[in-house]
Amino acid sequence: MSETKRRDKAVKWSSIAGILAIIWMCVIFSFSAQTKEESGAVSEGFSYRMVSTTGLLFHLHIDEEQIRTIARAIEGFVRKCAHMAEFAILGWLLYGWLCGRQLTRLRRACVAAGLAILYACSDEFHQLFVKGRAGRVSDVLIDSIGIVLGMVFLLLLLRFVEWRLERRRRKKGGQTQSV
Repeated sequence: MSETKRRDKAVKWSSIAGILAIIWMCVIFSFSAQTKEESGAVSEGFSYRMVSTTGLLFHLHIDEEQIRTIARAIEGFVRKCAHMAEFAILGWLLYGWLCGRQLTRLRRACVAAGLAILYACSDEFHQLFVKGRAGRVSDVLIDSIGIVLGMVFLLLLLRFVEWRLERRRRKKGGQTQSV
């Protein structure tokens, strides 16, 4: 593939990732705009479904009250994991948006992480104005951990894919030389 075609393809995917990042920021904003009661109901409902589904899948004999007790116990953990995941996704989308720029992979990851962390800060600031919610530095730290872990995962995945493709190219080149 020529350098021009490769560059055009990168710009196209960069634009798509940028649009998806904006949409994802709107999704995060809408979750943050929920009152404490609304947000709690969502995470409590998700925790309940998670516990009851796990019970069904593993044939655990737990009754309704046990399911509710376990769901309440894990709800805070589930909520924090959801925060980490939603901000890791934002980091990935911002990384994709930056693919159209001439940056090294590591620099792109750092810039994407920095932008996502800034958005996490603005998200907590936004929550200061939502009934029953509070902006917490600890939540920014949790979001940031999700972003950093997401970036590390992405960089390792990209490196693995690159290694596999290079290995395949070498193997293919070795076969044509021996024929």
